[in-house]
Amino acid sequence: MTGRVLLIALAAALAAAGVAGAVTNLAGFRSPSGNISCLLIPGPPRNVQCQIAHADYAKTLQARCLGPSGSGVDWHGFSLTATSPAIIVCSGGMLYNPTTQRPNYVTLPYGRSWRHGVFTCLSRVTGVTCTSRAGHGVFVSRQSWRVW
Repeated sequence: MTGRVLLIALAAALAAAGVAGAVTNLAGFRSPSGNISCLLIPGPPRNVQCQIAHADYAKTLQARCLGPSGSGVDWHGFSLTATSPAIIVCSGGMLYNPTTQRPNYVTLPYGRSWRHGVFTCLSRVTGVTCTSRAGHGVFVSRQSWRVW
């Protein structure tokens, strides 16, 4: 009987480990060119993180993040929360937990919107604009960016 109890306990432990090891898919999208991608991060605070692979202003924002008035870490893109103006993101690495979270990007055709909760993002040939219901936002393109 002891062996049977041990097997049941082992099976229960393995099942619990499977649940603990579950991976959550994070909703996200990329522009048709693949240059801009945005991801919904559950938080707290819940926010949309946008990155751009190739930008004319990349060196300027990288220097801003690394420089004397910056945080001394790399430039990683932009973040928009539900209630605050968007910001430039300077961080030392990923902004989600790769052990328990996995980005799930869909291609957002030009002229189409992506909505999740209080966030709406619009993909255009000229760039991506994401806004919150509170009126804050971020615009990202290869040539320029703007946060408000």
